[in-house]
Amino acid sequence: MSEADKGLDWPGLMRAGLHGLGLRPDQFWTLTPAELALMLGIEAGRPAMTRGRLAELAARYPDRDAAPDDGNA
Repeated sequence: MSEADKGLDWPGLMRAGLHGLGLRPDQFWTLTPAELALMLGIEAGRPAMTRGRLAELAARYPDRDAAPDDGNA
């Protein structure tokens, strides 16, 4: 069985959350595994979008013009 097949290391995650981060048990158990990993710095997550990437997306997917204002709104 590989490491990936073993699932989450709950005892290790509990030690890290309760002792390392100082969480209360109720706080620990309300977190998702992804939230806990982020708090522990295990997963960096996606980097923030840059201006260049935003410009690239805006050029690729431009906003559609709104319907003309007929003055009745």
